[in-house]
Amino acid sequence: MSCQEGAVWYLSCGLVFSGVMFLFRQMRVRTPYGRYVNPSARLLVPAKLAWFLQELPSLLVPVVLVLTAHSPSKLGQKLLLWTFCLHYFQRTFIFSLLTKGRPSPLKIVVSATAFCSINGFIQGHYHLHCFQYTEVWLADICLVAGLILFFLGMAINVHSDHILRNLRKPGEFTYKIPTGGLFDYVSGANFLGEIVEWLGYAVATRSFPAISFAFFTMCSIGPRAYHHHRFYKEKFSDYPQSRKALVPFIF
Repeated sequence: MSCQEGAVWYLSCGLVFSGVMFLFRQMRVRTPYGRYVNPSARLLVPAKLAWFLQELPSLLVPVVLVLTAHSPSKLGQKLLLWTFCLHYFQRTFIFSLLTKGRPSPLKIVVSATAFCSINGFIQGHYHLHCFQYTEVWLADICLVAGLILFFLGMAINVHSDHILRNLRKPGEFTYKIPTGGLFDYVSGANFLGEIVEWLGYAVATRSFPAISFAFFTMCSIGPRAYHHHRFYKEKFSDYPQSRKALVPFIF
């Protein structure tokens, strides 16, 4: 398959536009999934199944693109694509099966599945068929720094999810204040970790598709960290006043 540069460009611009729209929307209302689900909502999908279905396309689409490529992939292509897929393997087969979250509305699951399918194609197609890799690129400081950021962010994200999962004992339904790790500094440590991941990926690839995805991630889950922060402060009178929403010591 030849590089569909025009399609990748327009789809990446769509990610940027969607991120801006998502940001403005979340300034007014909270996306109704997780703790913000309307108790009277219908057509709910169990949390484990919802996360599995919506995360799977971001893993499956790039894998299919690799398997159906007519020319052998270069080392750079494999490195970046498998880095991208690593995150979604963890989200699809580990996070989704361990989550204790609330059911999600079907429309949220469908929209998230559609987004992950499109983004999986954008990232997979661009890095397989459009990006030009050289031996010099493999020693580039941006690649090294970006991968370090990516794996640091992933470690923060996975560790923070572990803390959240173990806040409540089996059968408990009350919310508790998360502590430990970066939760001692921010309310949205798990969101911060994922943002750092995709910023690192953007630095490593220096590609518009990766940058647009990192931008969308910041716009979509950054405000959610703020909403969680406000939720905790309203619910718990003893919530640590020094703790910020997303960025330690700043915001």
